[in-house]
Amino acid sequence: MSADEPASLLRGVRFGSIDRHEDARGSFRELWRADVFDGLDPAAGGAAPGTTVRAVQANLSASGLGVLRGLHLHQRQLDHWVVAAGRAFVALVDIRPLLEGSGPHPLVETRILKADETVTIPIGVAHGFLALEPLELIYFVTERYDATDELGFAWDDPDAAVPWPVVAGSTGTGPILSPRDQANPSLAHLVATIRR
Repeated sequence: MSADEPASLLRGVRFGSIDRHEDARGSFRELWRADVFDGLDPAAGGAAPGTTVRAVQANLSASGLGVLRGLHLHQRQLDHWVVAAGRAFVALVDIRPLLEGSGPHPLVETRILKADETVTIPIGVAHGFLALEPLELIYFVTERYDATDELGFAWDDPDAAVPWPVVAGSTGTGPILSPRDQANPSLAHLVATIRR
């Protein structure tokens, strides 16, 4: 595993890549090792002070061209994504400045990730992706699924102003969204709800 990618603008976010070994038979990739979380602030992953962050569940998400998932937010869970196949436009929206009162606007960072590239997303950073081609995304998380920690806000919220691209070859007038993501509230509403 490599973390030689350019640094993130967002505190605690890490981009990296994994090695692919290919020959005439096919390929081999090491998708995960525990030291991926070495050096992370325990608070970034919902771990107690003085302990280490650890993954407790792994999931595989498959998305067709033009599918947008997000923007999702966790208060108790860190995500580590590995793109297994395809390309994703990844949007990260750091709402910690809004929650901490240290800034009036969220911080936004976007990247295109392709197969064998990774991103580690700490608590407080909303995340989403748009499949630029058929996509398989593996994600390791620091908490088992808990519906009470499945928060989110509208993918097209003007306060976040994520510059989502138009996907060539997709159908319709916009991205393909789940009913949950279609019903997500505004960023301002989410922040007000968390503050209560």
